[in-house]
Amino acid sequence: MSRFLLLYATQKGQAKAIAEEICEKAVTHGFSADLHCISESKKYDLKTETAPLVMVVSTTGTGDPPDTARKFVKEIKDKTLPVDFLAHLRYGLLGLGDSEYTYFCNGGKVIDKRLQELGAQHFYDTGHADDCVGLELVVEPWIDGLWAALTKHFTSSRGREMSGTHTTVSAASRAMDPMNLELVHIESQVELLRLDDSGGKDFEVLKQNAMNGVQSSALIADFESSLTHSKPPLSQASLNIPSLPPEYLEVQLHESLGQEESQVPMTSVGPIFQVPISKAVQLTTNDAIKTTLLVELDISKTDYSYQPGDAFNVICPNSDSEVQSLLKRLQLTDQREHLVLLKIKADTKKKEGAALPQHVPQRCSLQFILTWCLEIRAVPKKAFLRALVDCTSDGAEKRRLQELCSRQGAAEYNRFVRDACACLLDLLLAFPSCQPPLSLLLEHLPKLQPRPYSCASSSLSHPGKLHFVFNIVEFLSSTTSVVLRRGVCTGWLATLVESVLQLNSRASHADDEKVLAPEISISPRTTNSFHLPNDLSVPIIMVGPGTGIAPFIGFLQHREKLQEQHPEGDFGVTWLFFGCRHQDRDYLFREELRHFLKHGVLTHLKVSFSRDAPVGEEGAPVKYVQDSIQLHGKEVAGLLLHQNGCIYVCGDAKNMAKDVNDTLVEIISKEAGVDKLEAMKTLATLKEEKRYLQDIWS
Repeated sequence: MSRFLLLYATQKGQAKAIAEEICEKAVTHGFSADLHCISESKKYDLKTETAPLVMVVSTTGTGDPPDTARKFVKEIKDKTLPVDFLAHLRYGLLGLGDSEYTYFCNGGKVIDKRLQELGAQHFYDTGHADDCVGLELVVEPWIDGLWAALTKHFTSSRGREMSGTHTTVSAASRAMDPMNLELVHIESQVELLRLDDSGGKDFEVLKQNAMNGVQSSALIADFESSLTHSKPPLSQASLNIPSLPPEYLEVQLHESLGQEESQVPMTSVGPIFQVPISKAVQLTTNDAIKTTLLVELDISKTDYSYQPGDAFNVICPNSDSEVQSLLKRLQLTDQREHLVLLKIKADTKKKEGAALPQHVPQRCSLQFILTWCLEIRAVPKKAFLRALVDCTSDGAEKRRLQELCSRQGAAEYNRFVRDACACLLDLLLAFPSCQPPLSLLLEHLPKLQPRPYSCASSSLSHPGKLHFVFNIVEFLSSTTSVVLRRGVCTGWLATLVESVLQLNSRASHADDEKVLAPEISISPRTTNSFHLPNDLSVPIIMVGPGTGIAPFIGFLQHREKLQEQHPEGDFGVTWLFFGCRHQDRDYLFREELRHFLKHGVLTHLKVSFSRDAPVGEEGAPVKYVQDSIQLHGKEVAGLLLHQNGCIYVCGDAKNMAKDVNDTLVEIISKEAGVDKLEAMKTLATLKEEKRYLQDIWS
């Protein structure tokens, strides 16, 4: 068999799962994949690698490579490396991302760009898969085309060595959008920014939509299809379904007999701090569309430290009611306190990746694992649906699950599973004859991820305390019946702080019964750049609508204390663009902001209200933060272009961050007198210089 090196860089397991799929399919196509996590640098050496390289790279944060790739990226970015360091290397790369973020697939793009700068060449075109519309729309055809590309590489390698030529198999050969050749690589810096002026998706996304256009348009008029039922033509179509993922876990349930179980879930690689909640305040009125809470943690008895702009993880459990419902549906309620013992099946056909899941501790109760270790709300991937097919006895239900995981049913999977945020429990309730074994859940459910929150305080202003702010996420789940659900973490936190909220809402009395402060577990996030500049004279622009204001409250508290300590200091101007729906309902931190403005900590405060009657300076309508930035474009551009200013953006990635980015391109183009392409280059440079910083989420 012809060998190729297969590396994956994963944050939450998606890239690893795709790499394992490639590895398993390789054998059937006559290849042997040498599979490794990109962090396992002792197991491969690109400097001496003679086989072709295939990479699957995810993106995390605001366009960063995943944590597992940090060391790799640092090594290949070594400026002392010669330009022909990897000239011998031939590779193909599949990037994973989400077009709701400005820097789409940037983890893969960063590695792709640097490999080419070091002389490596493509034997197969790069693919950019978008989780916003469904990764499989690019992943599946990219994998299908990989085998022809590898075959061509191996069969022509001898000729290449003799002639010195290099052949790349184009993604266009896989019946992708013919515009591919026109929109290949634009200048590397500009590739970091979104190039589509229409406000729509970038090229990869348009390409994916075109691939699936016929199914999507047909589905718009189809109101009778549902999670459990389909209509012609899908209900009568021959289906291409994925191969059955090989089982690899053997599970035994043992009575606990009083053994102690670990109480710390394996969700964090760093230190974990157990801290009490000392205060909770509702920042919005009761008639606000969203309820926003500020929570204060007492960190005085720990060695946890932070600076404004930092974020931290909250380790949270799944909803107890959902865990009990899942146990009941699996007919495991009576065994919920049994200890779970795992081992690899002796006869497994899974040759690569057949390892015990590290996020599932040994000898813990089933209830503990479902509560603290597994993301039971995760949207099941198609491979999981394919495995559920073989656990389903009813013919109609089996057929429908086959449709949902098939290539022909991609649009319906997106509509009824992915976009509907259907979880395993939803599927099990929708398909009653499906009876999966516990081992299948442990193989396919991902790790329950801790939830990140921005620090909303300064330790100078609140020593021994840590503040954070969140909206209580509520949404309707209507896969089988309409159910109001809360966010996994925000729903849990809201319930946890109820007693503290009650205390804060009434005058305290000496004879009040002392309430035991609830505690939560937190862990520090990896170091980021979202910090105040070291030079206090640098002007700063802060853009944070809604709860995006959180880190900027920490910034301003910090600046206030520094100004008190250095009254003669040279402090740069500070601008804050804040936005909310209603001035009298969800104007967060109104009094604090007025205080900062009055005392000169905040130089300019620009607030917009999207649902109130539009008002603005000089009669201009200002609904959103980007409108306000546009209105003050001359000043903003001047600070960034001529005064070495920094701009920070925090909040929603889906709309706000992109709209702000577009507005910055417009005002730089206008004020600098350059075209939009040049303005994009300027913004890309600001990002590289850590002067354009984002802390955004979807």
